[in-house]
Amino acid sequence: MTTHDNITLHKVGIIMNGVTGRMGTNQHLMRSIKAIIDQGGIPLSEREVILPDPVLVGRNPVKLARLSEQSGVARWTTDLDEALADEHNIIYFDAQTTDRRVAAVTRAIEAGKHIYCEKPTALSTAEAMRLYELAEARGVRHGVVQDKLWLPGLMKLRMLRDTGFFGQILSVRGEFGYWVFEGDVVPPQRPSWNYRKEDGGGIITDMLCHWRYVLDHVFAPVKAVSCLGAIHVPQRWDERGRPYTVTADDSAYATFELEGGIVAQFNASWCVRVRRDDLLTLQVDGTRGSAVAGLRECWTQAYGNTPKPVWNPDLPQPIDFYEGWLRVPDQRAYENAFKTQWELFLRHVVAGEPYHHGLLEGARGVQLAELGVQSWQERRWLDVPPLA
Repeated sequence: MTTHDNITLHKVGIIMNGVTGRMGTNQHLMRSIKAIIDQGGIPLSEREVILPDPVLVGRNPVKLARLSEQSGVARWTTDLDEALADEHNIIYFDAQTTDRRVAAVTRAIEAGKHIYCEKPTALSTAEAMRLYELAEARGVRHGVVQDKLWLPGLMKLRMLRDTGFFGQILSVRGEFGYWVFEGDVVPPQRPSWNYRKEDGGGIITDMLCHWRYVLDHVFAPVKAVSCLGAIHVPQRWDERGRPYTVTADDSAYATFELEGGIVAQFNASWCVRVRRDDLLTLQVDGTRGSAVAGLRECWTQAYGNTPKPVWNPDLPQPIDFYEGWLRVPDQRAYENAFKTQWELFLRHVVAGEPYHHGLLEGARGVQLAELGVQSWQERRWLDVPPLA
């Protein structure tokens, strides 16, 4: 912390491990941390500012040097121990592949660093809970990326819920995914480890962590799960053009029972072509109205605007079912969801402001994913017990 011209500057050293990957580079470094630096930091008051000071950490010095030049972040190293030993660095951020996360986050906690990391936080609930317990025992602050809560479309859904638009919520239906090219003819849009179980891949492990916090925080806590996974595309080609056998599920079809009798159904797949409003769409149906939200937009149909169709397959349908839906206007400015959560976590670390998305929330996501895999293997419904 320094003071200049009566301005208190909190310069926060952040170890950013694994940001040479697609998500780490684009969402966390360029659109979040660099954007915060470019805007002059995060104002706590007229005379107090938080300014991130990242150090890029990874295994490939060529990639790190290139990313340093691209981002303007001067500090980088391939030595994690060196970064952890530097007392200026008070936050450790992890965006590595999931199978590397537990060991690195554990080292950072033991070094006394505050923790912010991508999800899933671990490959098992037991490991995820151990990270939470270790962080609590060490007294460090901690957060887990739960970016979809700050997507404009989902924020509009929460606003509708809070104002009572839906009446009693009956059901939630989610559709997510797109066609990920196999790599033999068209280069793939996602890394090959996503499709290898031995490297921590699998869409159930990935996406049910998302669905847990979306359902818990936007609708109601999850009580039970039934999930079916699938490997629809059995062979893909990696970044070097080599064929490999897909060992991780590339599609997940899940049903959830929520508190209050709400039924939620979510399909997620890397083997689906998009003919819907967005890559992620959520339809919420209630006794007084319904809404359909994408990443940014949200459309509503109230009880009084609901058409009354009559089923007659022998005649053309006279109703245009897209009519009668109203777009929810932008009633506020929306930032990048990852950047918004980074700002909240930095304010939590520096100013002690409340923060509700720590490693226990991360463990809840891992728990649901693990139960989803178990449900698929055992072909049955499973209750979701509380995590204390």
